[in-house]
Amino acid sequence: MDLRQLSPTLAVSPQIQPQDLPALAQAGFKVLVNNRPDDEVGPEIDHDVMAQAAADAGMRYHYLPFHPGQITPQLIAEFGEATAGQAPVIAYCRSGNRCTVLWALNQAGRMPEEEILQTADQAGYDLTGIRPLIASLASRKA
Repeated sequence: MDLRQLSPTLAVSPQIQPQDLPALAQAGFKVLVNNRPDDEVGPEIDHDVMAQAAADAGMRYHYLPFHPGQITPQLIAEFGEATAGQAPVIAYCRSGNRCTVLWALNQAGRMPEEEILQTADQAGYDLTGIRPLIASLASRKA
């Protein structure tokens, strides 16, 4: 697994396999967020399989499919709700980038824009393309 820490309570990752969940639970993760739409994966790792694997590992599960280029205020808010709190959360998609985008948009107005972009960059994700959206969301929260 390629876990990349964005905050003390949130890590993102490329695709996770059902057999990875017991180890993630043992490592302390309590919540699994799946941002990968079922139409990108086969039935062996679709959201039903991952939900069952999370339940078997004692983790809460959220299926929030993020189709590239189709971000909505509802998706941003639901990701924020799923990752709020102190429970360690692991979020995944194909590469971890979409999860990082959702995290960044939730941080808009809470963290300085440069810090958001730098944190994402340190985790290996270049979010400069969404800088205007981060700034727009931050200005609405101000």
